[in-house]
Amino acid sequence: MLNFLLGAIAGALMAAVATVAALRNPDVQVRMGMVRPEPVAIQTKRPDPVCPPAAPVQVQAGSPQVGQPEMLFARRRFWSVAP
Repeated sequence: MLNFLLGAIAGALMAAVATVAALRNPDVQVRMGMVRPEPVAIQTKRPDPVCPPAAPVQVQAGSPQVGQPEMLFARRRFWSVAP
């Protein structure tokens, strides 16, 4: 008898949680008539992207070069293992 009572309480709790979770879903709210459906706004044309103006590049005479094309695939990088 106690198992039946505990099972019924657990089932009721699970049903209540599932119902509350479903009712918080906007699609379910619209289907049940709790809220009015929002009109669908169809965008006819995608706006053109706006690119920011390029920053001026200033190169100093004594500045070291950062990065080289061979940095990723240098053989010594793959074979040199430091302890």
